[in-house]
Amino acid sequence: MAPPSPWIQRWAPQWAPGRTALDVACGHGRHAHWLAARGLRVTGVDRDADALASLPPEVETCQADLEGEPWPLPGRLFDIVLVTHYLWRPLFPQLLASVAPGGWYLHETFADGQQHLGRPRNPDFLLRPGELWTVCQGLHVLAYEDGVVNGARVQRVAARRLADAQPLLESPVPSSCHP
Repeated sequence: MAPPSPWIQRWAPQWAPGRTALDVACGHGRHAHWLAARGLRVTGVDRDADALASLPPEVETCQADLEGEPWPLPGRLFDIVLVTHYLWRPLFPQLLASVAPGGWYLHETFADGQQHLGRPRNPDFLLRPGELWTVCQGLHVLAYEDGVVNGARVQRVAARRLADAQPLLESPVPSSCHP
């Protein structure tokens, strides 16, 4: 399994054990495994049931097609919401709404220009210039980068919802995930 993203590792020392983390489009869970081992309560969401089955038992799993089904975690708030190497623009409102007051939003994925370096090449899966910065304007942006990292053109952001900010979704709704 690949090691966690250095972008995620950079911010993780600030996350105390017991905090909740949502790993979106987690695949086999390189981040879910690592965060759970650090004592965080992790929920991993992916459409691949086999990939989710490889996660440790302490990780809550949620099998969902994020591009073809409704958001599987309506009303749930997390201390950390992270997304790496995944982009589905219609999901931005749900991702940001899932960040608890005082919580973190980290996103790192491919950006325009990657099509000249390798895959993905489809512009639907490449962030436009400044897109993550713009998406996170309702949060306090701690760091934003746009450039070539390890041979790939990426954008990445680390942002926080202010502790006294109200979540965008007010009432919890049961989810279809499995602890």
